[in-house]
Amino acid sequence: MSILETRRLLWADEAACESFAQSLAALLRRSATPVNASIELHGPLGAGKTSLTRHLLRALGVSGRIKSPSYAVLESYALGPEFAQVGEVSHFDFYRFSDAREWEDAGFRDIFAAPGLKLSEWPDKAAGMLPPFDLQICLSVHDDESREVELCAGSAFGLTLLQALEGEP
Repeated sequence: MSILETRRLLWADEAACESFAQSLAALLRRSATPVNASIELHGPLGAGKTSLTRHLLRALGVSGRIKSPSYAVLESYALGPEFAQVGEVSHFDFYRFSDAREWEDAGFRDIFAAPGLKLSEWPDKAAGMLPPFDLQICLSVHDDESREVELCAGSAFGLTLLQALEGEP
C-alpha cells in the first residue's frame, strides 16, 4: 500500500489526545458522504491506542461503558442520528490473533465491506487480511509520557482527513 501523505504530532498529555479525537470526530461527522473508513492504530502496549479510541467514541456520542475488545476481538457501537454520516463503529483488537486467517474465520470480511467506521488495534496480527487503511495512526511513548504520533493517509478519504487535521493541535 502506498502512503499518500504523512504528518507527525506530539501529544504532551491525555488532553492533547482527547482534543485530537474530538477534531477527528468532528471531521467524520461533517463528511459529505456516509463514512466507510478503516483506521489502523499501531503502537506498543500502553501507547494509548484504546485511550484514543475511547476519546473518539465519546466524541461520537457513545455513552456508557466503552470496553476494550482485547478478549472479544470486536466491540460494535451504533451511533445516534446526529452521527448518521459515521454509521456504526466497529472497534477491533487483533492482539490475541496467532494466525491472520482467524480474521477470515471470524467473518470480519463482511464488517469491513459494510459502511461505517472500523478502528483496528494491532492490525499487523491480521496482516494480509485487512483491506487497505484510510488512516494509520502510529503511537510511541517518550520517557516523559508524551506521545509521538505519526498519521499516514492511505486513501483519498484519509488524505482529506489528514489535510483537514493540519490546523488542529
